[in-house]
Amino acid sequence: MAAIIYLSPGEQMPARGEDEPWLIVEASEDGRFFGSGAACNRSGEWVGYGSLPENDGALADALAAAKRWADRYSVPVIWVQTTP
Repeated sequence: MAAIIYLSPGEQMPARGEDEPWLIVEASEDGRFFGSGAACNRSGEWVGYGSLPENDGALADALAAAKRWADRYSVPVIWVQTTP
């Protein structure tokens, strides 16, 4: 299960190496939350994550979708920015 780390307002997710998985959920100006990320699948190919519109409305929904993806691709940390 991925750890969830909340970033302070204005703080950025730490830089990741080219081969390190990452996942972030970010607030938008209109109150929605969008997730993005990248990781390797079991065959070693990089796969990207982009949240779906049905998961963007509330932070809880965005985090639930991000957690499922993080578990599937062994992403150790989900970074969360709650302010735009």
